[in-house]
This record gives sequence, C-alpha cells and structure tokens, in this order.
Amino acid sequence: MNGGGWGWVIALIALGVGIGVGVVVERLRQRRTAEARQAEAESIVDAARARAREIELAARDEGLRIRDEAEAEVSRRRAELAREEERLQRRRGELDQRLEQLEKRDQTLNKRQSALDKRHNELETLHQQTLAELQRVSGMSRDEAKALLLAEVERESRADMVRVIRRIEEEAQAEGERRARELIADAIQRVASEHVAEVTVSVVPLPSDEMKGRIIGRNGRNIRAFEQAAGVDVVVDDTPEAVTISSFDSVRREIARRSMEKLVLDGRIHPAHIEKIVDQARQEVEKTIVEEGERAAFEAGVPGLHPEIIKKLGRLKYRTSYGQNQLAHAVEVAQLAGVIAAELGADVEVAKAGALLHDLGKAMDHEVEGTHAAIGAEFARRYGVHPKVVNAIASHHHEVEQESVEAVIVEAADAISGARPGARRESLEQYIKRVRALEEIANSFQGVSQSFALQAGREIRVIVTPEEIDDLAATHLARDVAKKIEEGMQYPGQIKVTVIRETRAIDYAR
Repeated sequence: MNGGGWGWVIALIALGVGIGVGVVVERLRQRRTAEARQAEAESIVDAARARAREIELAARDEGLRIRDEAEAEVSRRRAELAREEERLQRRRGELDQRLEQLEKRDQTLNKRQSALDKRHNELETLHQQTLAELQRVSGMSRDEAKALLLAEVERESRADMVRVIRRIEEEAQAEGERRARELIADAIQRVASEHVAEVTVSVVPLPSDEMKGRIIGRNGRNIRAFEQAAGVDVVVDDTPEAVTISSFDSVRREIARRSMEKLVLDGRIHPAHIEKIVDQARQEVEKTIVEEGERAAFEAGVPGLHPEIIKKLGRLKYRTSYGQNQLAHAVEVAQLAGVIAAELGADVEVAKAGALLHDLGKAMDHEVEGTHAAIGAEFARRYGVHPKVVNAIASHHHEVEQESVEAVIVEAADAISGARPGARRESLEQYIKRVRALEEIANSFQGVSQSFALQAGREIRVIVTPEEIDDLAATHLARDVAKKIEEGMQYPGQIKVTVIRETRAIDYAR
C-alpha cells in the first residue's frame, strides 16, 4: 500500500475516532441535561409537596377554628336556654308561692271573719240584755227614754253646736285651701287612679286571635323583641282579637301602637323586622311631635321658642288629663290668656307664652321627680325663656308666689279652660244630666224650697223654708246634701254646697 492509501486509512480512522468522541460528548451532554431536568423536576415536586402540606395544614386549622366556633355557639345557646328555663322555673315557683300565700291569707281572713261574727253576736246579745235591764230599772220604754234624752241634749247644746260647727268648718276650709293648692295639681293630674287605664294603655285590634300566637313567637322571642325595641309592656290576654300596650310614657306607647298596627297589617313578625318597623314608627312620631309643637306655637301666637321646647310641647299631643288633650288645652289657655291680658292692659306676649307652656312639665313628669309646674319651669329656664314666663309656669298651681299679673292671668285662663262645660270627658248632654242630678238630690230633702246648680255644676245653692229648717238643721242639711252627692255621683274636683236660710217679717199697714 502506497503512501496515499495509508493517508485515506488514517483519515478514516481519525474520522471514526472524531465521530465516536462526538457521540460520547453528545451523550455526556444529554445525560447532564437530563440530570439537570431531573433535578429541576424533583425540586418542583418538592415545592409542590411543601405547598400542599401548607394548604393541608391551613385547611385543617380553619376546620378546627370553625368547629371551635360552632361548639362555642352551641354552648352559648345551651347556656341561654338553661338560663331561660331557670328563669321560667323561678317564675313558676314564685307564682306557686304567691298562690300558697293567698290561700293562707284567705284562710286567715275567713277565721278572722268567723271570730268577728261571733264577737258581734255576743255584743248584740249583751246590748239587748243591757237595754232590757235599763228599761226595767227606769220604768220607761227605749223610745221614751231616747226622746227625753234627745230633747234635753238638744235644748242645752243647740247654740253651742252651731258655734262649734261653724268654727270647725272655717278652720277646715282654711286648711283645705292651703293644702289643696299644694297637692291637687300633682295628685289629680299625675296619679288620677280612676283614669290610669285611659292614660297608660292602648288597645290594638287584631284580625283574628291566631295573630296573638305570631305576636308572641316561638318561646316568646317576638314579644320580647318588641318590648325591648319599643320600651313598653305588651299584654296578650283573653280579650278577643286585641292586644294591650302599656306604658306611662305616652310617646313610647304611641310608637308601639303604630308599630304593632304595621306589623299586624304586614304579617311579617320576627325580631329583625320588628326593630325596623319600630325605628320607622319612632321617626314618624318624632316628626309629628315637631310638627305639632310648631303648629301649636303658631296657633297660640308665640314665636321664637327654642327647638327643644318645641319638641317637648309637641309631646303633649299624646298626653291627656281627665280626657282633655293637653296640647289643645295649652293652645286654648294661650288664646284665653291673650284676650284677658289685652282687656286688662297686661303684657299679651308674656301671658300667651306662659299659658302655652304652663303644662310643659307634663311631657316629662313620668321621667323626672317633682310636680309638672316645677319641672316645666326649670326646663323653660334652661332654654332662655323670659323670667316672667318661667314664674307663670311655676306658679299656676300656687307652688311658688306669683310675681306678675300675667301669672295670675295664666292661672285664671287655665281654670277657665279646665272648668268650662264639655272640656273634660263629658259631653253637653252629660253636663246637663249632672246639673239636673245635683238639683234633684238637693230637692229630695225635706224643708228645701228650691235649689240651683251654678259654676258649671261646681256649686249647688239650696234655699230652705225658714219655718222648717233652723240654723243647726241648715248646717246638718249642707253636710247631708254633700254626703249624698259623694255617694251618688261621679265628678272631677269638688262641689260646694251652700244652704241659704232667710227669715222675712211681713206686715200690712191699713
């Protein structure tokens, strides 16, 4: 083989070696790439596993938290149910105890009544025996001895009795006038017991008695939510198709009444809806209060009042006294005071302002201790009302001294508005019946010539025949007529009974 041949052989061998080396190098490169990718894949898988463990742990923690909250809520609900059951058990026990006490009291009263009856029978027997013995000893009958004794006593003490009775009546009248000025306003207008039902409850009609169950709700939750939201007491009793709302606060009672009517009409009665309806009714009533206060001030002609005073004045729309609406009464008193002040030449503006605000304290007397006159005067003073107006408010029931003629005018206008026929819970027909009843009671006594009811039925004057009724008998007649009026009639305030005995001497000149 020549030199050219070997060259080709060497070239082929070199090529082969180069290809082999290239293949080996490529395989090494591919292996390294594969190992790198394998390492990267393993890293990704490890990261994914770590992330999965984190998510699993977070989910497990969230599940535990939700389970703990649910268990806490269940425990709280169970505790509430336990407390409610305990309260009901305690209430049931108290009722049983009260019932047992009432039964024991009834038994005690029955025993006392039996003892009293027995004692009364013994005393009656002893009395009869004593009378029989006295009749035997004196030789006179019971009627004869009584007539003799009465004649002697009457002859000796008639004049003294007249003087004593007149002195006692004068002292009683003076003391009564002094105490009446201190007590009547607060006693009658704040705690008039015969009219508590009228001024502290409202009745809401229902379409059917089935609605009572919906108002109460499951375990009483609806009625409790309503009472808590409105601040009143709801009485669900045996009254057909009606529930009663009770509260000394007339405004809260009005809010509750409106809310209950809306709930009954709407039909959706549950705690959340109850709160919403009560809030709406409260906003409506507050708006009405402001509007009514502004209207009253305009009608009375008293401008420039503080907004807080306007609000309190508007609350009187929902306050009554003896059936008379207090806001309408305030406006009427202001108009009367304005006319009287104009006629007397007094300050008309002060008189009207004092008259309009004289009962302002009645809007707050269920919240603040004291008489309505003192409460209203203090409230007016706080908001810059004129001192004369404040004094007129404070003194219209003589709790303080009246410092101006305008204060006297306010008192007089208040009395006129409250005393006129038909002002307080009686129609004209009832007023006429009351006047006639007064005259009939007076005319029913022997010796009465005629009688007249005066001052809207607050006074009855009785004219007697002087030949039949003397001075002492006239005093007794006045007391007997007053007693019969108290027993047979219902009326506000007091009725004055005046017995008139007149002696006329008549002769003729011929």
